[in-house]
Amino acid sequence: MNIPVLMVACITALALVAHVLVGTRETAAIAPSGDNSKLTQHWVQAMCAFQMLSIDLLLVTAVLFAIAVLDLGAIERSIVLILGALYLLWGVVWLAQMLWLKSRGVSLFRLPQWLVWFVCAGLLFVGA
Repeated sequence: MNIPVLMVACITALALVAHVLVGTRETAAIAPSGDNSKLTQHWVQAMCAFQMLSIDLLLVTAVLFAIAVLDLGAIERSIVLILGALYLLWGVVWLAQMLWLKSRGVSLFRLPQWLVWFVCAGLLFVGA
């Protein structure tokens, strides 16, 4: 059993649950009034893109749990390294977006998902 990969699988499963339950509710709560069709169009697009990430998180979680408990042979290391790079990119993009937007009232530690993705990337690189 690959413990670092199992840890990332568990973290990602928790992220998936939070994303679907909490994130969907929070994003739905900012729905614009029905009289602004352009803003509604952008909000619907954001909701759809938000839920596309749910599928990514679900698939990555399943692959990580499979790697953690099964022996996939020589390809396992390559898959773990690719997933480590994916988490690293998730963290970089999240951090870059937050720094670029510079929104008031939002700090890097109020939305620390970037840090979670960096920790997961590190665990995957260790687990490879």
